[in-house]
Amino acid sequence: MSDRIVHTDGACLGNPGPGGWAWALGEERWASGAGGHTTNQRMELTAVLEALRSIEGRVEIVSDSTYVVNCFRDRWWEGWLRRGWTNSKKEPVANRDLWEPLIDLVRKRDDVTFRWVKGHSGDPMNERVDRLALEAARTQQGAGSGL
Repeated sequence: MSDRIVHTDGACLGNPGPGGWAWALGEERWASGAGGHTTNQRMELTAVLEALRSIEGRVEIVSDSTYVVNCFRDRWWEGWLRRGWTNSKKEPVANRDLWEPLIDLVRKRDDVTFRWVKGHSGDPMNERVDRLALEAARTQQGAGSGL
């Protein structure tokens, strides 16, 4: 079975500030949501977490967030778990409240891969989720289609 390609993005108006997240599986199935006083990284993580909670089967997450992609590609999470949720500088892992359920879900599923795409470089689906996340940040309302 081939991977379902899911694009994700997070946005923040100010960092921290009002935020939005979005994911899209093609043109027909997508969702977005908002966060009040938040950060861009938290919205990036939320987008991936919400996508994986909504989509079953093999999934390739495509994100412009090196923060998200590198965690799984370079297996940062393994060190975090080994060190009791501290990073390589022996500091608490930022956004643990989002990382923990995301890492648990990815490990449990064992059918998720990650790919980085350069943001704002003309990738049509990356531009789409960027627009959806920004709209959610501006309006502080989520939306969805084909759910």
